[in-house]
Amino acid sequence: MIIVTGGAGFIGSAIIWGLNQRGIHDILVVDDLGEDEKWKNLRSLKFADYLDKSDFLELVKSGCIRGDVETIFHLGACTDTTEMDAGYLLWNNYEYTKELALYAIKKGIRFIYASSAATYGDGSQGFSDDHEELERLVPINPYAYSKHLFDLWALRKGLLDKIAGLKYFNVYGPNEYHKGEMRSMVLKAYEQIKDVGYVRLFKSHRPDFRDGEQRRDFIYVKDAVRMTLFFMDNRDVNGIFNVGTGKARTFNDLVKAVFDALGLEPRIEYFDMPPELRDQYQYFTQAELDKLRAAGGPIETTPLEDAVREYVLEYLEKEAHLSSL
Repeated sequence: MIIVTGGAGFIGSAIIWGLNQRGIHDILVVDDLGEDEKWKNLRSLKFADYLDKSDFLELVKSGCIRGDVETIFHLGACTDTTEMDAGYLLWNNYEYTKELALYAIKKGIRFIYASSAATYGDGSQGFSDDHEELERLVPINPYAYSKHLFDLWALRKGLLDKIAGLKYFNVYGPNEYHKGEMRSMVLKAYEQIKDVGYVRLFKSHRPDFRDGEQRRDFIYVKDAVRMTLFFMDNRDVNGIFNVGTGKARTFNDLVKAVFDALGLEPRIEYFDMPPELRDQYQYFTQAELDKLRAAGGPIETTPLEDAVREYVLEYLEKEAHLSSL
């Protein structure tokens, strides 16, 4: 059996889709469905059972998880970069992950967890996933700190040679529809084009970046899934690894790709970034993939324009989710 925490969420449900593509259905989905619409991500997927995240944690603490568990994908977390309740984030993203990691190691279960590229902070320390760089990173919001704290804990406890932590960069694609303000710019751009015919982007508040030329490592969710499943297939590949394309692109590029997919001329309006976001904003991210390449991982990714076109035409235009069919 394979367990996917956060299994109804964006990347979690995409992992289940990837497992289904391999004919794997013996999957326990763990999540907290709440009142949003992420439950819709599960409708077209095949899995054996569902369990609330609190009930699952009690089973972990008691050591009473039934079945022969081979792998745990721990994608469950609060991923809201604007969440300011640090206490909640530390319990949900840090303490929960510690409990699960220790259980998996004790039981000999493959443990793959989601860290985040947000742990790199403003990028001034670079984007190397070398463990020697961990102590130097300075996250700039509580969410990133909660993720970074677990990375540091695993490092200091000597666990990074037994588990795999993945620093996802800017993932976009089907099944992100429920994420509110945390939706990708691809989805936000699509909705704005459909609603008003143009897209609004933040102005730059740094002289070294023109408006819309802020650059991020945007990775299509299907490529992120392929990279993630590599760590299930290769249990001897452990440590922290970046999951991205290794090629930063501008927000202008991203939005123009959406317009192009819809056969429209680009119309972009730039507006001032809210003051409260300016100290937390990343102007540049780009995954270093040398470590994943050296491990034999799949580093080739779908070109941005091709991925955006598929997302827009095959999913957004059809109001479709990832499906096991």
